[in-house]
Amino acid sequence: MTEYFEYELTKAASILINDMFRLKKGETLVITADTQTDMRVVNAVAAAAHTAGAKPMTIVLASPLGVGKAADNMLPVDSLTGALLYADAWVEFNQQWLLYSTPFERAMKENKKLRYSCLVGMTVDMMVRLIGRIDAALLSDFLHQVTEMTQKAGRMRITTPAGNDLSFRLVKERIVGCDDGMADTPGAHFLSGQISFFPEFDSIQGKLVFDGTISPPCGFLKEPVFLDIENGVIQKIYGGNQADELRRWLESFDDPNMFRLAHGCYGFNPGARMCGNVLEDERVWGCTEWGMGYLSPVDAPPDGIQAKSHCDGLCLNSSVWLDDELFMENGVVVHPDVSEKAKRLIGG
Repeated sequence: MTEYFEYELTKAASILINDMFRLKKGETLVITADTQTDMRVVNAVAAAAHTAGAKPMTIVLASPLGVGKAADNMLPVDSLTGALLYADAWVEFNQQWLLYSTPFERAMKENKKLRYSCLVGMTVDMMVRLIGRIDAALLSDFLHQVTEMTQKAGRMRITTPAGNDLSFRLVKERIVGCDDGMADTPGAHFLSGQISFFPEFDSIQGKLVFDGTISPPCGFLKEPVFLDIENGVIQKIYGGNQADELRRWLESFDDPNMFRLAHGCYGFNPGARMCGNVLEDERVWGCTEWGMGYLSPVDAPPDGIQAKSHCDGLCLNSSVWLDDELFMENGVVVHPDVSEKAKRLIGG
């Protein structure tokens, strides 16, 4: 299907290069992929960069059997790092992501000009729905307003119809991350439609229930996975075969930090739908997402969470309270300050 969404893909690739990266003539763009990547996306973005007068460099890797640092022993670490250390921009399309790997950490630490965009597992269809057809200006306005509301809050509570009920305190000094898709400044950037918060870890208490996906290791969930949380640490995982799969995967690292909750997120991309790809799944409108394991010191200074890998789980149709005020109910944004913008974004 070489012509699938050909015109629309060209438009989305142009938006990524010219509007989101704002790539300049003569700059070097490294595009990383692996043998599971949709190469139509890679070629379209490389062509857009070349058309803009930049210098695209595509690196295709054999797909590792793990992600993050778990992929290190299957990567050409020094060679890959060397290319990234001298790049102006980097877009990652790897299915088995390099985010949080040693090359990622070294490049982000040592290359102070590097602009990185995490678009792992991107397909043609995703490029069109999540980038090419989005009202980027309205979505950015909505996301930044919700980010500001969250930054001002001292406490949060999140429930879902599946039984999730977590409460925790927020840390004023930790920046609430707003992913509006822009990658025009040095640092790590992510696909639009997600807001990340980094609680006071020891304050996270209650029951966490994943009912969407867990990536890795489970993918789509056939039944909810229940996790009992005390002081930010998973005490018990139960609920069926996929709960057992998650527990075995976490235990396989022999690293107690893999059982720590690292961050939470809202999902707010109006084009996102459940597909089994964590990049898109965690941006499904009205979900919340929790990461377990590794967390960068940039997000939670001074140490973050040093763990051997990372995974993310999805909680659908979330209700969220900021302090004692209801912000979202069963996945519907109800706060009067932003509810009209939300309706316009999702066509309500």
